[in-house]
Amino acid sequence: MTAAGERTTTGAGEQMHALVERLYPLCRSITGDGVRATLDIVGEYVPLQVHEVPTGTQVLDWTVPQEWNIRDAYVADASGHRVVDFAASSLHVLGYSVPVSATMPLTELRARLHTLPDHPAWVPYRTSYYEPKWGFCLAQETLDALPDGEYEVCIDSTLADGHLTYAEHVVPGQVQDEVIVSCHVCHPSLANDNLAGIAVATFLARALAETTPYYTYRFIFAPGTIGAITWLARNAERVERVKHGLVLACAGDAGQLTYKQSRRGDAEIDRVMRHVLTASERPHHITEFTPYGYDERQYCSPGFDLGVGSLSRTPYAGYPEYHTSADNPDFVSPEAMADTLAVCREAFAVLDRNRQYVNLSPYGEPQLGRRGLYDSLGGRSDAKQAQMAMLWVLSLSEGEHSLLDVAERSGLPFSTVAAAADALHDAGLIKA
Repeated sequence: MTAAGERTTTGAGEQMHALVERLYPLCRSITGDGVRATLDIVGEYVPLQVHEVPTGTQVLDWTVPQEWNIRDAYVADASGHRVVDFAASSLHVLGYSVPVSATMPLTELRARLHTLPDHPAWVPYRTSYYEPKWGFCLAQETLDALPDGEYEVCIDSTLADGHLTYAEHVVPGQVQDEVIVSCHVCHPSLANDNLAGIAVATFLARALAETTPYYTYRFIFAPGTIGAITWLARNAERVERVKHGLVLACAGDAGQLTYKQSRRGDAEIDRVMRHVLTASERPHHITEFTPYGYDERQYCSPGFDLGVGSLSRTPYAGYPEYHTSADNPDFVSPEAMADTLAVCREAFAVLDRNRQYVNLSPYGEPQLGRRGLYDSLGGRSDAKQAQMAMLWVLSLSEGEHSLLDVAERSGLPFSTVAAAADALHDAGLIKA
């Protein structure tokens, strides 16, 4: 990445963190006004096309559920003091809790209270999307301090026919073939999972919009699982255009970058991510595909078999703060999000530029000097490397090897190989 690009990405880190902090208080779920409010804010950064899919709509093997909204919830002691308060954190309520208004003894209420005994100061994140339940989440130390007695319990929520909401942003390319970038928008106050992914996706879209990309880039902001399934069900005619894809999640913690390969394992996005992460000398992990995790498993399901991988820092459930109140804005950093964004930009630059070429002078080595190609290298610190890149491109331009193949086989930087291909193309020695 250029120095200007590095400055832009670093500056974006602070802006991404500010976006995370702004989104953090909202109560998101797989449906509801929290998702809409989240998309409204993202829409201030990039224009979105918002879709509303009615309850009961059949989407592949699933059905769009009822919409859940919540206004208030609390557990209050005999004096009226709220010992658990939804207004303090959206994590305090079991996601999709049905409404309740009752008074009951602590002995009865305990069955509805969720804690983390191993981390007594943290509040867990729990849901019950597809089974009508209600409950509260709180710190174990709060529960331990509650005296026996009667408690007022209130969950002011609605579970009724409505809609599932998701949104798209498209950066037009030179061709209609698409790269999808997907992130989930269904978690409440969790900064790394999922807000950092939303922030990186948003600023990646903004960065791409400042270029003229080869591919068309489609950004999908949707609830996890049911949202991706809904998008696939509603875009069957478009799926064949999707050539590559990336799911973003857990994008802001201090851990090393982790790339989870597509189900194919040898999709072009897999090769590009391996190359970029290795060439950058960043500490990183490459993991095999498993049919569990984020929405890569929907895009990679056998019927679609799209080349979609997943980029995160520490993977899901790989850090103690995962799905707890400790996953707050202090847990993610501008520097980590900037680094994730930089890797995405580097990878998409390779993906966008990767081509196969045909050598138009394949019988013997063409004379580069009389075409001024050697002269063009004068004064370059990497002149020898650039010359080798030209020879490698000529050698492997038979219509079967891509520039990424050339970079991998030669051990040369992809940017050097691409520049060599540009020079050879301009000299009329190769064609795409």
